[in-house]
Amino acid sequence: MTVAAPPIVRTVAELRAQVAAWKAAGARIALVPTMGGLHEGHLALVRRARDLADRVVTSLFVNPTQFAPGEDFEAYPRDEARDAALLAANGCDLLYAPGPDEMYPAGFSTTVTVAGVSAPLDGLARPRHFAGVATVVSKLLNQCAPDVAVFGEKDYQQLLVIRRLARDLDMPTEIAGLPTVRDADGLALSSRNAYLTPAERPIAGRLNAVIKAAAESVRGGEAVAAVEARALAALANAGFQAIDYLEVRGAEDLARLGPGPTAAPARVFVAARLGKTRLIDNWPV
Repeated sequence: MTVAAPPIVRTVAELRAQVAAWKAAGARIALVPTMGGLHEGHLALVRRARDLADRVVTSLFVNPTQFAPGEDFEAYPRDEARDAALLAANGCDLLYAPGPDEMYPAGFSTTVTVAGVSAPLDGLARPRHFAGVATVVSKLLNQCAPDVAVFGEKDYQQLLVIRRLARDLDMPTEIAGLPTVRDADGLALSSRNAYLTPAERPIAGRLNAVIKAAAESVRGGEAVAAVEARALAALANAGFQAIDYLEVRGAEDLARLGPGPTAAPARVFVAARLGKTRLIDNWPV
């Protein structure tokens, strides 16, 4: 039996009216922010949100401010009808799909920046990215005023940035993380995986295997610098054409670790490119 698509609202006023009605009835509200192009990783976030709340709002907005010139803003997957059908089957109660003019009306001139955890890794590789993320997420949290918002650990640095901004700005929303959902070969699910060619797809599956092995080596007491060097060579040998970074960093503050062994809570972070696809992943030590 086909499940009816969730209602779609496109303005802040409509969103707030529906959320206010739910809250007046005593409901706990969860928000799952997305840019669409939904896959099983997104749907797992929706199901987790359903576990944490009575009502689930999913936002769908391809945010232009987190893309730099020359990145894939125009090519990013967009299929609202497909996404709505998937959300209906996974417990979403409301789809919030604002247009650019609703999110960034004429005269918009505010940017939210988060220091510290936004600086390394993608902060260097994509210099404008996290200001765009922090700004749009701040707006979504203010627009929806959810009790909890759910984000995936695949974008682990993003999760830390959002937790920090919510803490620093005294936002009352709980920020919940969910472990990365993966294909059978370990590749982290991503909307951008659709860019991979049939020849590139098996190579992409090596990314997680390399960082998982690196994490095991660090956990076993090997020097961080040696582990990183071996992992970089393994990625190059696997066929990755460019590697933005492969680094062992602190799990809570993203502090650079090494060059010797470390016992600190840590993760291995990677961003690498295959053809026109940029893949990111991370693994706990």
